[in-house]
Amino acid sequence: MEPYLRKVQYYETDRMGIVHHSNYVRWMEEARIAFLESIGISFASMEAMGIVSPVTGLSVDYKKPCTFGDTVEILVEIEKYNGIEFDVRYTMHNRETGDLLALASSRHCFLVSGRVISLKKQDPALHASIVAALSDGSGQA
Repeated sequence: MEPYLRKVQYYETDRMGIVHHSNYVRWMEEARIAFLESIGISFASMEAMGIVSPVTGLSVDYKKPCTFGDTVEILVEIEKYNGIEFDVRYTMHNRETGDLLALASSRHCFLVSGRVISLKKQDPALHASIVAALSDGSGQA
């Protein structure tokens, strides 16, 4: 996938002119949804089928701050997937300077009617799309 690009908006900064830490989590979600759409998985389609994918874990390691007007480049990779849950890795850089801004990860599962499901059983086509996109290149869950 092409990197997800996000221009920092003024309202995302704090009184010091630095992006507030909570915005990185929002950008992770934007980038994750764009990534999944790029591999053929639409959140709207999943939700129409009754499948949701909540965040079950989150980690962000902030390296350098960014400010209003910067363009953040976010690389997204599916790091781990077992059919029931998946881990996503995010690498965020300042597009103009190349500075590493943050390293982050999120963990997700799949639910139908509040119950954890195996995507492999529930929707083999969606499962195959995720397997094909695994960052280790194995193509296997």
